[in-house]
Amino acid sequence: MTTTTHDDLTPSVQELRERVDQHFDELLDELKTLVSIPSVSSLPEHQDDVQKSAEHVSKLFNDLGLETEILRADSPFGGQGEPAIVGHTPVIEGAPTVLLYAHHDVQPTGELDRWDGDPFDATVKGDRLYGRGASDDGAGVIVHLGALRTLADDLGLNVRVFIEGEEELGSPSFENFLTTHADKLDADVIVVADGDNWKPGIPAMTASLRGNAVVTVDVRVLEHAVHSGAFGGPIMDAVTIAARMIATLHDEDGNVIVEGLKATDTSDIDWPEDEYREAAGVLDGVTLAGSGDLAARVWTKPSINVIGMDVRSVAESSNTIAPHARFRLSMRVAPNQAPAEARDKLIEHLKAHVPFGAAIEISVEKCSPGFLADLDSEPARDLHWALDTAWDTDAVNKGVGGSIPFISHFKKHFPQAEVLVTGVEDPFTNAHSENESQSIPDLKAAILAEALLLARTAKRARR
Repeated sequence: MTTTTHDDLTPSVQELRERVDQHFDELLDELKTLVSIPSVSSLPEHQDDVQKSAEHVSKLFNDLGLETEILRADSPFGGQGEPAIVGHTPVIEGAPTVLLYAHHDVQPTGELDRWDGDPFDATVKGDRLYGRGASDDGAGVIVHLGALRTLADDLGLNVRVFIEGEEELGSPSFENFLTTHADKLDADVIVVADGDNWKPGIPAMTASLRGNAVVTVDVRVLEHAVHSGAFGGPIMDAVTIAARMIATLHDEDGNVIVEGLKATDTSDIDWPEDEYREAAGVLDGVTLAGSGDLAARVWTKPSINVIGMDVRSVAESSNTIAPHARFRLSMRVAPNQAPAEARDKLIEHLKAHVPFGAAIEISVEKCSPGFLADLDSEPARDLHWALDTAWDTDAVNKGVGGSIPFISHFKKHFPQAEVLVTGVEDPFTNAHSENESQSIPDLKAAILAEALLLARTAKRARR
């Protein structure tokens, strides 16, 4: 474990730990209240709930002494985005500024009969709290709230909070929000509490995120469908053409073989295959694709998956040759490669591997950059110390296979800021799925870790 203890903090590590213990039951109750508000940003029938959630969260921070307001920004789809809470502590001239980010909107419930209880009635079972948004990202909101409550008058630096209301929609108005309200969000350090830990009881700092590029491919071979008996043989149907194109994207072992894509085969973390298979629900007998370290295959190597396909359904099948097929590819891009560059390499590959001269049209759907943390920066080292101390074990540097596009927006608009991505989720959280849950011990440790990080940041500035 890290040997540097920084026990000369004021207040001390032990005092902060005792304060978290003192406030934790109340903070857990506040998380239960957040779960009870169905702030599903993607469903029109819950728009009033999203507003109610924003007002409730705003009051929580306002009651701590922050000056808060509920703001929106123009959406690229027209109108305005969902309500976000922005607030700040009383200004301390010359002190550093830390921005704390989380989001208060949640995913839809999915199939209710797959839940063990009411998704919006938080329930404690063992050492976990169950309910929609209990972890993603109600726990993130509570971590920020708890850290500020723990430090109280001993904060010693400027804190701004930004609790977004449309993260589960893909943050469509996020960049407009940063542009419109930059003066309320600018900071020296940005702490994003929307990541996950390695395992329950083992904290992590997010070291990397893969980028993402999505394309849709239309394949045509005929002006119209023709009888498969009268014309079948010389004409390859569009579905088979599409399948053959897709098959060129991987080698026999399942490695992506599009030329020009970057990849790193090794990882600092050993991800046991049995744990991966259990977390993903891989069926017995299904072998895993690719080569290299398992963690690297998920975090630092590219992946390409078919996420949608339009073909004639089996129920409506007929003895005709399909003239047209459409498929959509989602490509996860190594953190150290620009997604636009990788997307162009994918398009080049597809165009070069069209069998039988079929006509294709490729549409670009979206392109999201990845993220590489500066693990040698002082804020990153401070975060590692805080995680080590709060959990009383070594924190790990963890990659994430998915993308969080708004992090690149933070870096674009506030290039001087160090972005730290941490969180409270774990492989058993089931975020976005049924029976979402939050480890209660990890929530408590995360509150302490953020309080320690803020205290250490303030102390460093006083040197």
